[in-house]
Amino acid sequence: MARWSDAPCTVQGEGRSDTEAAVRELSVVGVRVELPTNQPIVLLKEVEGDRYLPIWIGAVEATAIAYEQQGVKPARPLTHDLLRDVLSALKAPLHAVEIVEMRDNIFYAELVIGEGVRVSARPSDSIALALRVGAPIRCADQVLTEAAIVIPDEQEDEVEKFREFLEQVSPEDFAG
Repeated sequence: MARWSDAPCTVQGEGRSDTEAAVRELSVVGVRVELPTNQPIVLLKEVEGDRYLPIWIGAVEATAIAYEQQGVKPARPLTHDLLRDVLSALKAPLHAVEIVEMRDNIFYAELVIGEGVRVSARPSDSIALALRVGAPIRCADQVLTEAAIVIPDEQEDEVEKFREFLEQVSPEDFAG
């Protein structure tokens, strides 16, 4: 199985043309640790479809996503909380997160901020931020075609087991 991971963050210029690729909205199923490597993974699912998108992520980002999904509020803000607060203070809302590309098994995402400004970011950081502000998470159809998996009906119980696992795991389980 191919290993996918986040790309390092870079900054890009503004807006995309009207000819941008079709995107699909995704929801976060959750995060878990893949055994035996103990590598965290975030699992996303098409809102209107049957495809799942697994992305291997870092432990810090897995914790940040799990905290937000479980409603855990740390004593001091995490980096994603800080970014949320900075965007709010600047009155630059995060309109969406888009996973726009996969190159060499590395996913690339963009934050769509304010009046069409796009900033390149790692998908894991983008997802953690999107959960904090309630922004939609989208993925280019081409990326889903390349990297998504379809879980047959007979394997849906595995997804249900994954959801049950997520209810029992704590964010501290992702600490290095």
